[in-house]
Amino acid sequence: MTVSQPQPQAPIQAIVIGAGPAGLMAAEQLVQAGISVAVYDAMPSVGRKLLRAGIGGLNLTHAENKADFIHRYAPQVDKVGAWLQEFDADALRLWAADLGIETFVGSSGRVFPSAKKAAPLLRAWLHRLRAGGTQFHVRHRWCGWDDQGGLLFSHADKQMVVSAPVVIYALGGGSWARLGSDGQWRSRFIDRGIQCAPFRPSNGGFRYDWRVAFRAEQAGQPLKSVALALTRLDGSAWRKKGDAVIAGAGLEGSLIYAASAAIRDQIDQQGSCTVHWDLFPDKTAAQLAQVLGRRRAGDSLSTLLRRQLKLTGVKLALLKELSSKEQMGRIDTLPSLLKALPQCLTACRDLDEAISTAGGVEFDELTAGLMLRQLPGHFCVGEMLDWEAPTGGYLLTACYASGVVAGRAARDYLSERSDPIDNL
Repeated sequence: MTVSQPQPQAPIQAIVIGAGPAGLMAAEQLVQAGISVAVYDAMPSVGRKLLRAGIGGLNLTHAENKADFIHRYAPQVDKVGAWLQEFDADALRLWAADLGIETFVGSSGRVFPSAKKAAPLLRAWLHRLRAGGTQFHVRHRWCGWDDQGGLLFSHADKQMVVSAPVVIYALGGGSWARLGSDGQWRSRFIDRGIQCAPFRPSNGGFRYDWRVAFRAEQAGQPLKSVALALTRLDGSAWRKKGDAVIAGAGLEGSLIYAASAAIRDQIDQQGSCTVHWDLFPDKTAAQLAQVLGRRRAGDSLSTLLRRQLKLTGVKLALLKELSSKEQMGRIDTLPSLLKALPQCLTACRDLDEAISTAGGVEFDELTAGLMLRQLPGHFCVGEMLDWEAPTGGYLLTACYASGVVAGRAARDYLSERSDPIDNL
């Protein structure tokens, strides 16, 4: 592999590595301050994960009150909450509107672009960045640092070295490698002495060894209008109503993703986590017992469940899969079983299959402006930091906010470097 030293047409003051939402937002803060920026990305085009999120309508943020919104980022409430003081959900909607992208609040409180697509937003955003002088370099994979601290990139079977006073790393987490977030940067940071927590799946599914017949008949089926409950490691109760999906290898869907951090942590510490399905979240056990008490002579259990409780399809199949005939045959305890059907989970789905990841650069390595303490002028943003958030717009909002925080801190850093008083 040959090594070349590029000669840029104009001095670049800041380099952003990674063209996702966090990196592009950091670049925008610098461009707005008149700072020359070059954005490098390993993929053939920019914003691929954002475009992928747009397939589901691009859930930009959430409209719930700010206090509850910030609480979604536990256990890093203080860190992420500080970002949101600079750029919150309302600021994100105003930013989108300034790009010509109007938004609306859905019935669940989630906020979407009116067109429910990511491409118009990304096009308008890139147009504004290019108009501000931002240079984009795709198919440039970051490979680490050279002996002088320069940034190594591979491109077109060549290796090149670039440098700038400010570098912003926006390299993503450890999931969705095909879209650019492969987490390979983590080992390079660790070799440099930067502490990074291991990657763990967040907003992901779980493995479960279904019986062959159940898997063949129910894989891909939605499990609608149920509730899921569990006891967290700290002893507190967690319960939520929603929908899940029976997957061939286990469980997926929004309800599972909402519980995923608590389930994952319990599996990590105890080896398993028992969750309980409520197949009738809008009825009490007493109400179910009253209905079951109308059993007519000669009715089989299946007939009773279908006729009296309207329990059919995937819900009935799940009940049979997770309980014994003896359990189902005990009419006195059946209501309790229907309200708390236990399932023991022991393994997460693969890291790359998760929507996002926990883990990454530890906050002790960073200043409040997200600059690496060991590398002045080098900042980190987005999912490569050790935090996580549920789906519903929270993850994307915080990625944007981290870019704002780091971009503004990088702007101030450059300003201080150029201040003549500092050079006396």
